[in-house]
Formats: sequence, C-alpha cells, structure tokens
Amino acid sequence: MAARRPLAAYRDYSLLAVALLGLTAGLLCDALHAPALARVAFLAATAIVVLAAAAASTWRLLRGEIGVDVIAVLAMAGALLLRQYLAGSVIAVMLTGGAALERYASARARRELSALLRRAPRFAHRRQGDRLADVPVDEVGLGDVLVVKPGEVVPVDGIVHRGSAVLDESSLTGESRPVRLEPGTPVRSGGSNCAGPFELQVTALAADSTYAGIIRLVRTAEHSKAPFVRLADRYALVFLALTLASAASAWLITGSPMRALEVLVVATPCPLILAAPAAIIAGISRAASRGIIMKGGAALETLARTRVLVLDKTGTVTSARPEVLAVETLPGVSSDELIRCAASLEQLSVHPFAPAILAEARTRGLTLAFPAEVHEQMGSGISGEVEGHRVAVGQRQFVAADRGQTAELRSVQLRTAVEGSSGVFVAIDGKLSGALLLQDPIRPETARVLRELRAAGIERIHLVTGDHPDVAELVGDVLGVDQVFAERSPEEKVEVVRLLRAEGLTAMVGDGINDAPALALADVGIAMGARGTTAAAEAADVVLTSDRFEGVAEAVGIARRTRRIALQSVIAGMGLSLVAMAFAAGGYIVPVAGAILQEGIDILVILNALRALAGRRSVIAGSPEIKRLAQSLASSHRSLRPRVGELAALAVQLEALPGSEARARLEQVRDMLEKDLLPHESEEQRTAYPLIEKILQGENPTGPLIQTHNEIRRLSRLFGRHVEQLPPAGPASEDLRDLRRLLYGLHAILTLHFAQEDELYSLFSS
Repeated sequence: MAARRPLAAYRDYSLLAVALLGLTAGLLCDALHAPALARVAFLAATAIVVLAAAAASTWRLLRGEIGVDVIAVLAMAGALLLRQYLAGSVIAVMLTGGAALERYASARARRELSALLRRAPRFAHRRQGDRLADVPVDEVGLGDVLVVKPGEVVPVDGIVHRGSAVLDESSLTGESRPVRLEPGTPVRSGGSNCAGPFELQVTALAADSTYAGIIRLVRTAEHSKAPFVRLADRYALVFLALTLASAASAWLITGSPMRALEVLVVATPCPLILAAPAAIIAGISRAASRGIIMKGGAALETLARTRVLVLDKTGTVTSARPEVLAVETLPGVSSDELIRCAASLEQLSVHPFAPAILAEARTRGLTLAFPAEVHEQMGSGISGEVEGHRVAVGQRQFVAADRGQTAELRSVQLRTAVEGSSGVFVAIDGKLSGALLLQDPIRPETARVLRELRAAGIERIHLVTGDHPDVAELVGDVLGVDQVFAERSPEEKVEVVRLLRAEGLTAMVGDGINDAPALALADVGIAMGARGTTAAAEAADVVLTSDRFEGVAEAVGIARRTRRIALQSVIAGMGLSLVAMAFAAGGYIVPVAGAILQEGIDILVILNALRALAGRRSVIAGSPEIKRLAQSLASSHRSLRPRVGELAALAVQLEALPGSEARARLEQVRDMLEKDLLPHESEEQRTAYPLIEKILQGENPTGPLIQTHNEIRRLSRLFGRHVEQLPPAGPASEDLRDLRRLLYGLHAILTLHFAQEDELYSLFSS
C-alpha cells in the first residue's frame, strides 16, 4: 500500500502536466494559424486523460463507488466523438487539476511509526560477571541481568533484580508521579529511569515486551480506520442522475447529440472537483499558520464533523509540571523556613519534585544554603545537613518513621487524597516540621476551551487517564466532563475509544506514548506536540506544535469553518451549473462557450473556497503590553497561591498553637494581605481590567471580579482589625471563632478569584 501512494501521486501530476501541455500547445498553434496541429494537440491530451480517467472510474464502479468524475469522462468522450476538441481539452485540465489538488491536500506528512521506533532502545547493558557488555536488544535472553542507567528507557520487561528503581511511567500509564519499585517488583519496558542505576532481570524478550506491544497496537488501530470519503463524492449520485437525465432529455427532444454534449460540458462538476480540495488546502494552510498541523483533508473533514471528544489527563488538561500547592507547617517553624530548608537540600536531588520545590523558594525570594553530607534514598527521600541542622525531605516513613498518626498528619493525608496532590514531608533536627503539598495543576485555560468546544458543536466530552479514580474524578468535576475513565492502561484506552465511537465521530487528545494507540484508533487523533512524545505525534492526525490547549478549539474552529466554506462552494457551483444546464438544453450555449462559462463558475467557487485561508482567531489576540501584563499577573498568582493555601492550614492550627506564636502567625498573614495581596489586587484593577475591557468591548467579564475585589478588601480589613485588637498573649478562646471564620472565608474567596482570573488571563498570555 505504501509503495502505491507515490505512484498514484506521480500519475495524477503527470496527467495534469499532459493536459496543460496539450491545451497550451493547441492554443499556441491556433494563434499561429495552424488549426490542424491545434486539433492534434487538443485531441492527444484529451484522449490520454479520458483513457486514464475512464480506467479509474471503471475501477471505482467495480468496487461499488460512484464519483463525479463519470460526468467529466462522458463530457470528454462526447467532445472527442463530436470533434469539440478544445472543449474536451479544457475539461481535461479541470479534471486533472482537481485530482492533483486533492492528492496534495490529503497527503500525509508523516513516516509511519518512525519516531516511536527511534525511541525504542537498540542496545542493552548486559551484566556478565563483573563487567557490562552492550548487546542488541534483540539478543537479550530470558533470565539475563541488565543494568538500566539514569535517564535510559527500560528496554524489555523484567523484574527489579538489585537496587530500587524509580521510573517515570507517564508515557505508559499517564500517571504523572514517579513510581518506586523495590527488588522483585515487575517492570514494564518503555518507562524512563529517573533515578540511579538498577539491575533488571529479563522476563520477556524484546518482541514480547510492553513497548513492542504498544507499537503493534498503533499499527492495528491505524488499519482499523474507515476509509476517507471525498466531500465531493457525497453529492455525486444525485448530481450524476440529474446531469444524465438532462442530457438524455435534451437529446431525445431535439434529436441532436450536440445538445446532450452541451449539457454535459456545462454540467462537468469542476466546482465539486476543484472547490472542495481548494477550500481544504486553504484550511490546512490556515491551521499550519496557527501551529496546527493537519495531516490531510481527511483529518480536517472528519474533525469538522466530530461530536465526541476524549481527553487524556496528564500533560493534556494538566501541565505535567508539578507546583507547590500549599505549605502545611507544625508549631515552631514558619512556611518560609520550611521551604528554605527543603529547597536547600533539594538542590542536589534528582527527584522530579525537586524543581517545583526550588521554584517555590525562588518565588519567595529565599536565600538557599549549600547542603553537606547529603544522602538520597531513591524513591523515598533525601537527607543532609543545612547550616548545622539535620534536614530530611520525602515520604513520611523516611522522614519520621517513628512518629505515630496525629491529627496534623491525618489532615495532610486527607487533603492529598481529596485534592489529588502529593505530600512531601520535612523534618528538621529529627522533628517533623511540616509538609509541602504538590500538584500537577489543571491548565487555567482548559475549562474555557471546553466551553468553546461545546459551543462549537462538541456534544460529549470524556476524560480518560491512568490515574487513580479519586484524582481523575476530581479533575473531571472541575472541568465538567460527561464521563471519567480512570486507571486505564494503553490497551484499555483503546477499548474506551472503540466504545465511545458508537456515540458519533470521535476525536482523542493526548500527548504520551500511552495515548498513541488510542490516538490512532480515534476518528481524529490530536497530539499535544510540545510536551508530547513523537510517538503520539506520529500516530495522530492533527498535531499541535505548541503546548497550548487552546489549539484544540482552534483546530475544531478552523476545520468547521473550512468545511462550511467548502460546502458553500460546492452547493453554489452545482446551483450555477444546473442553471447553465437549463440554458444549454435550450440550445443557448455551444460546447466551447459552455466550457468557458464553466471556467467562470470555477473561478467564483474557488475564490470563495480560498476564504478558508483567512478567519478570526479563536484565541483573542492582545497587544504585547497586555500579554506581558497578563503573564506578570499570572506569575504573581503563582507566588501568592501557596500563601493563600496557608490560610486554611492556620485556621486548623490556631487552637493548638501557643498564644504568642498564634499572634505572630496571624500578624504575618495580616502583613501578607496588606503588603502583598491587596496591592496586587489594586494593580490588577488599575492596569489590567481597563485593557481587558477595551479588548473585549461588549463582552466584559471584569464587573463581577471587581465585586470580588471589594469583598476581599472588606474581609482583609476586618481581619486586620481583629489582629490589631488581640492582646500580647495572643487570641483568647472567644477570638478564635471569628478569626477562623475570616481565615476560611479569605481562603475560599481568594482560591475562587485566582482561578477565575487565571482563566481570563490565559486568553491573552498565550
């Protein structure tokens, strides 16, 4: 099959060249007063094209397919029989031009599975006594012991033989958290070693391993797709019947075969042959200019008719970059000190959470110390000395194995379970001091984009992920999807897509190797190219080259508009052709004039089709000024969000804190509100909101946000006065109720307000 495609493309382009050469040579000979040579040129070119087109049409008819090309074949054959060589040559150019345009529009811009195969390891490090030997993966045998070095992809399935393995299996499962595997634990091929080297005992040959199975799934899924049906051919049967009936009637009524030819010439469906491919090419070009690669007209047409959308979670609706969500501290240590100690130690860590903790320290402007005597236990935690203090960061069992379950620990564990976050515990000098809550955040623009997709005609939106059901359901609730499919392996994702295709044409959006089989099976696969693996991009029909979820809505919008323009062109072209057919049947249009008239119709519909090159951006384009401002304000939100998260934590701890420490913590919150938060809100209202109102004109969402600002200021002032009136010894029992109420109220309204503004700023910051 792959070998025949270049041959078919060569045939189409060659026939176009022959038709153009014959028409040009004939017109030139006619201009030089050599009519005999002109007829030969027209005749030769038309005969070659009509023979090729007749063979192709016959082959399609034998397969039960009827195309509009039949009308063109009849018109060219009739022109040759009735010696209307110029008309036949013009029709030949139109027919071959349409075929070449369609070939170009539907050509796939990918090499099947090449990138997926390139990622697969070719060599493995086999342990032979005290030395390592690099051997081809295909030569690895059952029971061999391999060494997987840091950063390498696990080449085959096996079990951890010696040492602990910390693997990033997000490309296999969609689970964003690294997995720690102890000796004796099974390991699937395809995961990446994100810690130190470990030994792997082989339990499956390369051909039978998980990674090879995924490749086979992609191939199988690709071949299971239904063939693409040209837009023009959907109207072929009706138009063909009308044309033949009109031509036959004109012949029978007048008794002149020339009258039938005149009808066929003006009925030659060049608008069908040319307009749809021209519009699709224009749409593909428009999409490419927006960083959306559509791999042919089939992908664009199918996306335009899609009704069901399936979303992967990690890296698609979430950023796949963990962030510190909140800092939970125990009495005796501040959140800044906890972050500073943890980040100082994490400078030497290879754990995927380390960059997020370091980023939080930079956001807070903390000065880090260089640690000493550092020891990292892969997958468990890291310990060392920071400015004379022993610090440990990691899992609770590593940090404080001897500490029993307390109310504070239960609170952290409950919060991580409910929010889908991860708890990183910190101990200073052997005492558990607090925990950092990290989360893979939902992209701020996701909810808005899903609303746009529903408005555009997407009827059902589903979420599929390898994550735990609690985490998946939480994300699904936030986004308002119709159904959540959790804990799904690559094979099970394929089954989900197969099931959902019964609801209608289905698009799948994903970014990892684990998504590749489902992307290939979906009617349209959409790969998030910037963060996604090349495997996903190769398996998909549409690739977003930038890491912007808005690109999904843009792709759907461009596809729908392009198809709408193509339909307009086709229907307008057919309507004009039907009118011309009526005049031709009455004897008012001779064949050559009919061919020229048909050319005029062609020009009109093609010009209309080329409108698909333009169009309004589905993402609002602001000036560089508003873009910089939106990015700056969103960054401020990221720096303030952990401090906002501490409000609820302090409300829980107030009663247990010593009076003087409680007062100090409350004063810190008051200072944060007055010196950081309220100035930030005032700056937003002064600078950003007027610009947003100007850009959005009649659609101004800042009114409710201003009301929220007013409520934030009111609660902050009330909180500040409560703190000012506290005695030096700290809050009394009668003060606690009001203080907790204000802290919880501020936490709730600020969390909601930041989410609303982040979504708004995402319109301008991309």
